[in-house]
Amino acid sequence: MVELGYTLSSEEHGPTDLVSHAVSAEEHGFDFASISDHFHPWIGQQGHAPFAWATLGGVAAATDDLDVGVGVTCPTVRIHPAILAQATATIATMFEESGQQFYFGVGTGENLNEHVLGDHWPPHDVRLDMLEEAVEVIRKLWTGEMVSHHGDHYTVENAKLFTLPDENPPVCVSAYGDRTASHAADLGDGFWSVGPQDVVETFEEDGGEGPKFSQLTVCYADDEDEAVETAHEYWPNSLLPGQLATELATPQFFEQACQMVEKEDVREADSIVTDPDPQAHVESVREFVDAGYDHVYVHQIGPEQEEAMEFYEQNVLPEFR
Repeated sequence: MVELGYTLSSEEHGPTDLVSHAVSAEEHGFDFASISDHFHPWIGQQGHAPFAWATLGGVAAATDDLDVGVGVTCPTVRIHPAILAQATATIATMFEESGQQFYFGVGTGENLNEHVLGDHWPPHDVRLDMLEEAVEVIRKLWTGEMVSHHGDHYTVENAKLFTLPDENPPVCVSAYGDRTASHAADLGDGFWSVGPQDVVETFEEDGGEGPKFSQLTVCYADDEDEAVETAHEYWPNSLLPGQLATELATPQFFEQACQMVEKEDVREADSIVTDPDPQAHVESVREFVDAGYDHVYVHQIGPEQEEAMEFYEQNVLPEFR
């Protein structure tokens, strides 16, 4: 059975609203929520970028049964892996105390978020090496032992975590290409993606196990024209080609690039569901399930969050129960 989740879009909403959305998602019957970890929004119109780890503390305190993941964080440049080891251990402990599961999604990141301290933005193969070492550091610290680590990318001296969950959260590695999916199979306790990426097959064929997450992007409205308008206003960045999403450095650059995205591109895109017909949403979820994902979470673009949750509670969630 697939578990259906809801996106807490930290690019579009402030921290208090995100906590409220998590509570609403639980009330409307979603199984889990995923929060994005950004320093900047993609474009200025989205308007927000609260600190995900503080927001997660609020979510943990406000919910009772909702599993939660961070989808995904980059543990390599902007935040040192030792600090993220402490953050994840704390959050996992908070969720564990009420019987909720926390999932730690990790990836190689985007320049948009990771350049802010002035560090060099390395090529993907270097970032992948950094990711592997960062996860190694985090797992060492999760043992509760005193850790000193002198690696190619990170140094840790005499560090010991004192607040730890009884069980470590699964590390779910993001991948969009076969090479990274193979690394994810070796490195991760699960898999994370956006859209029904077929590289999940590579993850499984190379021995990857654990939960497999992917995000379905939608813009629900009573009228498709309204949905297209909203999606084009708030989320044109998802239609940018190639490596722009990982290489552009500022929201302003994304806004300039998004000028090439037209409203009809949004309407015709397979990656955003704007059709208000419930069957279109059901079929999109089934596409993810058929691709091999067992955790599918819905990103509703724009301000109409409650309306989207009600629509899914009435029309989509029952199809998968």
